[in-house]
Amino acid sequence: MIVHNQSNLKVHFAGVETLPHFLCTNTAGINYSLFTVFPFILNKIKKNSNATFTNIPNIINNNSNHTIMDSGLFSLMFGAYKGQKDKKFLEKWMHLIIEFINITGYQGTYVEVDCQKVLGVDEAWNFREYLKKNVNNRLINVFHQEDGQKGLDKLIEFSDYIALSIPELRIIGKKDYTYRLANYIKNKKPNIDIHLLGCTENKLLKECNFCSTSDSTSWLSPVRYGVIDAIGKKLRTRNLKNDILISQYEEKIKTFLNLYNLNVTDKALLNYSILIYQAELLKIKYEQYAGNQD
Repeated sequence: MIVHNQSNLKVHFAGVETLPHFLCTNTAGINYSLFTVFPFILNKIKKNSNATFTNIPNIINNNSNHTIMDSGLFSLMFGAYKGQKDKKFLEKWMHLIIEFINITGYQGTYVEVDCQKVLGVDEAWNFREYLKKNVNNRLINVFHQEDGQKGLDKLIEFSDYIALSIPELRIIGKKDYTYRLANYIKNKKPNIDIHLLGCTENKLLKECNFCSTSDSTSWLSPVRYGVIDAIGKKLRTRNLKNDILISQYEEKIKTFLNLYNLNVTDKALLNYSILIYQAELLKIKYEQYAGNQD
């Protein structure tokens, strides 16, 4: 369990590493958050260790029922900064994660440096064991297809919180295997927590309700797919109900932004209001399929 008396899966809203985005989900009543350490560490590397770490993780953690910090490895390996990274670089990344946790005092859960696809299974175990020994925060260990059956059994024995990558299972054509895999893990160790990485599909949320957590960036889709202006025009009609709704969101987010001395344009306020609207709608959907999100 990640919270007291937990009885169902809790969907974490991801992509809140910028303060305005977290304030949007917080305004929408979202209680579970996931942010990536990627931009903070990348900034540190680019500025040759002269950059100071942000306090945003503690703001997120102190205002959420549960927080997960992603290692940023996916972006590093396959995203915007994709490219082959050697052991020396990944070791540096791991030590910067430890430094980040120590300096910021972040007390939430974090995801390991799951480097199986780059350095192999044995090296991934070296990283895993080093983190468990040197960091007190709760650690999520990630299972990948490279680990195999024996590796999974070993990981179940080692870990108390395992993540399954739903996008990976989808790519290799085994998305439907998610339920059986999660069920196998739970049967082997009933008290273990399971996180479903990138899982927002209604069917999986309902089938895997016995898992502890998942994460979603769906609330950011208006920004990612370039439709936020279209949604804004649709909401900003002569429909008085919509105008009042958006105005209320704008006033709420403006109050939070002022608390942190953040000044934004009117267009940004409208954009944030639309994200709040989207987050509220998704919370209702997740409660329908995954259960209570309080």
